[in-house]
Amino acid sequence: MRGTHVLALSGGVGGAKLADGLMQAVGDGRLSVAVNTGDDFSHLGLHISPDIDTALYTLAGLANPATGWGRRDETWTFMAALERLGGETWFRLGDGDLATHVERTRRLAAGEPLSAIVGDFARRLGIAAAIVPMSDQPLRTRVHSDEGVFDFQDYFVRLQCRPVTRSIEFVGADKASPCPALLQVLADPALGAIVICPSNPYLSIAPILAVPGLREALRAAGVPVVAVSPLVGGAAVKGPTAKIMAELGISVSADEIARHYGELLDGFVLDVRDAALRTRITQPVHVTDTLMLTPADRVRVAGETLDFARRLRAPR
Repeated sequence: MRGTHVLALSGGVGGAKLADGLMQAVGDGRLSVAVNTGDDFSHLGLHISPDIDTALYTLAGLANPATGWGRRDETWTFMAALERLGGETWFRLGDGDLATHVERTRRLAAGEPLSAIVGDFARRLGIAAAIVPMSDQPLRTRVHSDEGVFDFQDYFVRLQCRPVTRSIEFVGADKASPCPALLQVLADPALGAIVICPSNPYLSIAPILAVPGLREALRAAGVPVVAVSPLVGGAAVKGPTAKIMAELGISVSADEIARHYGELLDGFVLDVRDAALRTRITQPVHVTDTLMLTPADRVRVAGETLDFARRLRAPR
């Protein structure tokens, strides 16, 4: 799919990998990436945007290849000094990464919207794609568990997803609205496809879809909406997707992911290891190896996803 505009919906590491592949695969077209901000939180007086920063670092070629998050060749002088002073160190902030958080916090305090700051960061990092937060208003993911109610980063990082999830809440959703830049993308006559990246459907994509009016705007765009399965052989490549599904009483199966997205989808990309599930998915299906172990894999999966979207009939 060349010479057109593609919108990707993404969470953290897995979504950023596909977004990176899409940036290469669109050729002379354009890519916009709408990123989850439900994970955002205030820490050490700083506004932290984990998924946004993973998208920025990945698409700029700066991401730590070992972890997928944070910056490559990072140093940790700040954290070592903080630990010596008795400060909180459960959420690791590298020295280079710290500059991102400090500058974002400063500009937010001066009245700039998050979308303008993120857009400027992307340009300064030389990223060809547009990266936009799902909303400029705060919408925060909160996990209700058997051990209590936790803000997302407490659950995900400090507690390492150990509590059993009972339900997930999106605090502030009723007061949020889609980022204006995102609405501009959806109104672009050149928009050719919308790709839901293989991010956690319940923790990363659900907050995006919880923004009032956004799900309807995605359908109203009139272009194929395709999701890439986050499960490979019935397991998550990274993160707690399978754990969350099991704890919520949902069968850990790729067809359940397609069912979760429901009528929003026009097509579903299924991993070859789950090919037997194809007949249980009502939407058109493309089967391929969705593992993205190398940069070439990212481009291959992205290219196949865009080709699949192009072949789909016009959406309802």
